[in-house]
Amino acid sequence: MDRKTKMLIYAAAAQWFINMIALVVQSRKRKRREAITYAPIDERDWMRREYFDNKIWKNDTICVNILRLGREPFFRFCQLFRDRNLLKDTIHLTVEQQVAMFLHTIGHNIRNRVIGTNFGRSGEVVSRYFKMILHAIGELRDDLIRKPSLETQTKIEGNYRWDPYFKDCIGAIDGTHVQASVTPDMEAAFCGRKTYATQNVMAAVDFDLRFTYVLAGWEGTAHDALVLRDALERENGLRVPQGNR
Repeated sequence: MDRKTKMLIYAAAAQWFINMIALVVQSRKRKRREAITYAPIDERDWMRREYFDNKIWKNDTICVNILRLGREPFFRFCQLFRDRNLLKDTIHLTVEQQVAMFLHTIGHNIRNRVIGTNFGRSGEVVSRYFKMILHAIGELRDDLIRKPSLETQTKIEGNYRWDPYFKDCIGAIDGTHVQASVTPDMEAAFCGRKTYATQNVMAAVDFDLRFTYVLAGWEGTAHDALVLRDALERENGLRVPQGNR
């Protein structure tokens, strides 16, 4: 091999080595690039606010039809989340908007895609905030579910129509069927008296219409007596004090 050929080989190797170093340096620069920061999307946010102002919060009738709550209790509900530091406003989504999407979903059994289309959000955003609000409501369980009072209600005590029959009563128990989403292999167990899959949910309320106990999860084919027995046998289940009904 002559001298000229060796020089060409050395030059090609050197060029290849320089190119590799350049690629490594460029790759490291890309990794160190500052993250993109997003500013509010003014036009889109304005359109979303218009939807809430004109379609949901326009009056109490529309608000109840869509959210199952009037405007005053709805905003008090949202303020409770703020006071307890359970939910916070984000750059594109206020607490009111988050809660409205949640209530609209459960109030009408609407699918994720429909909510995303109506409120101008992606499916991921709708799903993420649904889980956040569901957790926040769970944190209010001590406020929403009260222990039954053992005292005779003033509306019963001394009333000749109710006192002889309800003086020892602390509430009422009933069951209801709530639509459930289950896998195809479980549908037979959850399809009872309804044409669709349901859960047989048992609830107990006091005379002020406050929930004192809720048991969910039983299949739609389960008998009410079976659900009641399960509630009484659970370690932290339904407890009826002796002498009361």
